[in-house]
Amino acid sequence: MARQNKEAISVPEGAERILLHACCAPCSSAIVEWMLAHGLHPVVYYCNPNIYPLAEYTKRKEESKRHAVSLGLTWIDDDWAHAEWQACVRGLESEPERGGRCLRCFTMRLTATARKAVELGCDTFATTLASSRWKSLEQIEQAGRAAEAAVGGQARFWAQNWRKGGLQQRRIELLREHGFYNQQYCGCEYSQRQSVEDTETVALGQQPLQG
Repeated sequence: MARQNKEAISVPEGAERILLHACCAPCSSAIVEWMLAHGLHPVVYYCNPNIYPLAEYTKRKEESKRHAVSLGLTWIDDDWAHAEWQACVRGLESEPERGGRCLRCFTMRLTATARKAVELGCDTFATTLASSRWKSLEQIEQAGRAAEAAVGGQARFWAQNWRKGGLQQRRIELLREHGFYNQQYCGCEYSQRQSVEDTETVALGQQPLQG
């Protein structure tokens, strides 16, 4: 059984060493705070080859590092392998957000996280992607389970809705407290294009496609 608490967040039984895949500082902040408050000290892994352009990647990377280092946590940077990411999602460029491209993207990044977890001797891995209301929790769990299978279960995926327990509101508070850079699109060039289209749609008084 998992250890339960009143905030409806469950720590997997036997989870001792956790590798936390971090997409950005704002999404990591409340999750890391919760983990530390519950005796967990995650290693933070920045693996986001989807982010485009390089200047945007670097900006988010530095914020993630600043946050982790300020808390005394180990922070690991992965390479910006954007060309490999593009090859991974080729043919899905026109997919909408929460479509097939996102699932493939999540699977690539979480598989890299699972392999890093095994390399570091971490028994459990999780992702801050599950804190965003723009992401499909079902896709994230599917990607995480596939990543776990890819390493033969040597590292287990912690499937968790990180929007629960007041963490969504706490994320907003911490963003303001720390003055984090807060990006305006998910990360890749295709989501950036969607963000621009949504902004133009709102300007015309219509509803954006994201929701």
